[in-house]
Amino acid sequence: MKILYVTTISNTMGFFTDHINMLLDQGHTVDMACNMVKPINSELIRRGCKVYNLEFQRSPLRKENYSAYRKLKKLIHDEKYDLVHTHTPIASFCARLACRNMDNVKMIYTAHGFHFFKGAPLKNWLLYYPSERWMAKYTNVIITINKEDYERANSSFKAKSVKYVPGVGIETKRFSEVNVDKTIKRRDLGVPDGAYIMLSLGELNRNKNHETVIKAVAKLNNPNYYYLICGQGPYENQLKELIEELGLKEQVKLLGYRNDIAEICKVSDVFIFPSFREGLSVALMEAMASGLSVICSDIRGNRDLIINDKGGYLVNPNDVDGFAMYIDKILKSPMLRDEFSFFNQNRIKKFDKNNVLKNISNIYKNSHEEEIN
Repeated sequence: MKILYVTTISNTMGFFTDHINMLLDQGHTVDMACNMVKPINSELIRRGCKVYNLEFQRSPLRKENYSAYRKLKKLIHDEKYDLVHTHTPIASFCARLACRNMDNVKMIYTAHGFHFFKGAPLKNWLLYYPSERWMAKYTNVIITINKEDYERANSSFKAKSVKYVPGVGIETKRFSEVNVDKTIKRRDLGVPDGAYIMLSLGELNRNKNHETVIKAVAKLNNPNYYYLICGQGPYENQLKELIEELGLKEQVKLLGYRNDIAEICKVSDVFIFPSFREGLSVALMEAMASGLSVICSDIRGNRDLIINDKGGYLVNPNDVDGFAMYIDKILKSPMLRDEFSFFNQNRIKKFDKNNVLKNISNIYKNSHEEEIN
């Protein structure tokens, strides 16, 4: 088959390198269309994938999206693609709208966490729910990556098929089998011997909710508790001001972008993930594969991964006292950390990329057989 992968921005395309390589290995042709914010993986270019730069914007009301829609529609028609696999809300709306009258083009849409969910703001329901419901009827397969989205899509949308696939998949052994000198690594990170490390990964933005954990660290007032945050984003200055205001400059460290996440996970004591909204977090899965205990927000997606009181604790994302209580409980109990570590490393195996790729391959196989028949 001739397949087109579509995302709003190129950053997202990096999550699908293994998926695209699998399709190429099976003899399919795969091209990509997205807004080129950062370069596409060079391995895919070497293997013959073409990349089309379209000016999609994350904001749904930007006029550039209309221009991108028109170019995408022409591209799909001119290049005669058999199947379009689309990701992210804006690009996926445009792709399905473009293909709604192209009976010869199969449409697969992966929803990496609907913007409407239990507890979501009303504006999200008013803006995103009607458009997703409308576009579902032009979709051959909707792939959901968490159980709440699967149940909603299955009961409320009129796609031809709704499937559940456990995320984009991670290479679990890359995190479980990493070797690192813990003493040296912790010193490189500015953490003294005998201290405990709490770790968060993710963009510095409002949704990731790092403020709640910073306030919990201040509440605990324990100089041996260090909080490391890996990531960049628009909230960096705001977080720095909060850290300084609470007198935590020594204990809370913003590490920026890192390419040694597996090593940092391995020297940490607990992973903390307080987001307001997630689909199915890769960062959380990586932490579980590393054998970390977890304290995370009690939200869709996180509940698919963490079993309360077995792999960690689920907490209301605004509950500073709750985060503080469970941080203290886990860090004071080596036995509890060992129990949670063992449970998480076993549980995450079903989210390994090899299992995910099998699921994706079966979906493509069924779509191809339907096309032949």
